[in-house]
Amino acid sequence: MSYPQTRMRRLRRSEALRSMVRETRLSRSDLILPCFVVEGSGVREPIASMPFVFRHSVDQLVPLAKSVADVGVPAVILFGIPARKDARGTGADAADGIVQRAVAALKGQVPDLVVITDVCLCEYTDHGHCGIVEGAHVVNDASVERLAAAALSHARAGADIVAPSDMMDGRVGAIRGQLDAHGFEDVAILAYAAKFASAYYGPFREAAESAPAFGDRRSYQMDPPNRREALREMRLDLEEGADVLMVKPALPYLDVLVEARRSFDVPLAAYHVSGEYAMIHAAAERGWLDGERAMEEALIAIKRAGADWILSYAAKEIAERLP
Repeated sequence: MSYPQTRMRRLRRSEALRSMVRETRLSRSDLILPCFVVEGSGVREPIASMPFVFRHSVDQLVPLAKSVADVGVPAVILFGIPARKDARGTGADAADGIVQRAVAALKGQVPDLVVITDVCLCEYTDHGHCGIVEGAHVVNDASVERLAAAALSHARAGADIVAPSDMMDGRVGAIRGQLDAHGFEDVAILAYAAKFASAYYGPFREAAESAPAFGDRRSYQMDPPNRREALREMRLDLEEGADVLMVKPALPYLDVLVEARRSFDVPLAAYHVSGEYAMIHAAAERGWLDGERAMEEALIAIKRAGADWILSYAAKEIAERLP
């Protein structure tokens, strides 16, 4: 039928009607809040480039986690910032490391909250790269050994899910092997499977103090123009034992997320990264757009493209506003 019999506006006349035909719904159970953990006590340090985001010491992280659980967000992902860094990132797998202590505290005091840990070396190395450096080159296999050790230490501390974000070849299989060999078969792996060498990570690098001291990460993170390669990466991670696949960043790579949803019948995550978050706040501060609506619209777009889980610094504020 054609106009005027077909009038698409008929079901848009009121919020009640719009709600009845709404195709995509954002729910609290979709959301994961990234958290930065630092040494010390009583620390709640603002991050200049990320409004309303803070670095927390463990004692301050616990009440944040309780408030996150109270509003219905089911999970957090932890990024640790140690007091000391070195070339091998020895703090990454230390039994008393900052993330390990944070995991133990959260599982002890907020037991129903799902605790995910970022597994990478960039926050722990003095050169800021995601692996072991020899000369000016980030070497793969030695890095994988360190990453597997870090993941195992997180599991021993009580992590529910470990999330390797380094993009070294073979790290998912190595982590799965270490976890299984030590009795942690039930600890899941969320693989940063398609992580692009993006310009949108700047605020995160300030927050985690992880900017590379030399060069960049383009030799191991993905080249932004490549979509087919992203699907190969995701397929390989599944074959190595990943339980959940992630696309990062989210909004500039929604086409990759759509293709992943068509290709893989597994849970998919997408990371609404620091630059995406910061841009919305910066524009809102200048009165150029409605920040609350823009943030929610961004997350809806990610969900509509196929994400089951959305990592976002706005997770708590969005959850508080959801009906």
